[in-house]
Amino acid sequence: MAKMVAFYVELLGYEVEWRPDADNVYLTSGEDSLALHAEPALAPGETRLDHVGVLLDTPDEVDTWAAHLRGAGEQLAAEPRTHRDGCRSFYATDPEGNKIQFLFHPGLSAKRGSG
Repeated sequence: MAKMVAFYVELLGYEVEWRPDADNVYLTSGEDSLALHAEPALAPGETRLDHVGVLLDTPDEVDTWAAHLRGAGEQLAAEPRTHRDGCRSFYATDPEGNKIQFLFHPGLSAKRGSG
């Protein structure tokens, strides 16, 4: 749990919203919510989800986040690339092996700024 909290808080900028006990912590970026719960161990490489998406405002932010994670010693699961539909993204993994897609999506990212 400590590694997961450190990854999301120290590296990705989430804040602890609520920690009711040692096995549960709720995080927020100010725009979303992420719940971490201690669960029985999984087999190596097994995760409980396919991936989490972190929506970014510009294609350049994708590269900035990739550089930030590399600079912190993290290995990317997939390098930044621009997709045929105009999206730009890369994948990283958290300490439990969950994939995180850092994504600029032209349609969705534009809506974020319009409130």
